Amino acid sequence: MIRFDTVSKTYQRAGGAPVRALVEVQLEVARGETVCLVGPSGCGKTTLLRLVNRLVEPTAGRVLVGGEDVAAAEPVALRRRMGYVVQEGALFPHLTVAGNVGLLCGLAGWPAERTRARVEELLERVHLAPARFAARYPAELSGGQRQRVGVARALALDPEILLMDEPFGALDPITRHELQREFAQLADRRRTVVIVTHDMREAFLLGDRVALISGGRLAQVGTERELREAPASEQVARFLEHHLEGQLDAH
Repeated sequence: MIRFDTVSKTYQRAGGAPVRALVEVQLEVARGETVCLVGPSGCGKTTLLRLVNRLVEPTAGRVLVGGEDVAAAEPVALRRRMGYVVQEGALFPHLTVAGNVGLLCGLAGWPAERTRARVEELLERVHLAPARFAARYPAELSGGQRQRVGVARALALDPEILLMDEPFGALDPITRHELQREFAQLADRRRTVVIVTHDMREAFLLGDRVALISGGRLAQVGTERELREAPASEQVARFLEHHLEGQLDAH
């Protein structure tokens, strides 16, 4: 469904040396698969995610979605095919919960009644009773509630692809674990999901596979068992040991 074909990205800083964010990344995400991008801050994982919906353009290589080069796609049409979730949901503060969730439906030209029904359906799916929450504004919600609204909005047009950038990172541990479990239950094998996270436990819980990125390069891709039992390098082994120390197994 998604293919990164020898993708590199270099940023040119004003008056400074070029910064290589990604270096010849080769990665495929199958239709219906959830892949988590994991690595230290600044390793390039968010840049890789944003290549999919053209918020970032590659310096070299290609990104293909459904076999088509995204560089040839009209950006707005491309993004409407994808859900995009970031920390705290990035909600519009002047819109109600219903207005935020139904925003894309309105932009797509849906009639009001169809939009209302879709908003209610999605709020129920993310455990926010429409009668209680539809008319509220983001400032009246907790962090966990705002994140649920962000997920609901991303699912509004039933996209084939869902991109999530540290979706639960700003939440307290109890709320984060609760939303992780809820998202795992929402998983739809028709949908392809790419998640950026720094939390290895979260990656193992939510991902079918984990792609470990270091210094802009793909260090290893594999299942939890493959990474635990056969790390590709000493660097990968040290990263896993450091980030899993003191954590319970995800399964």
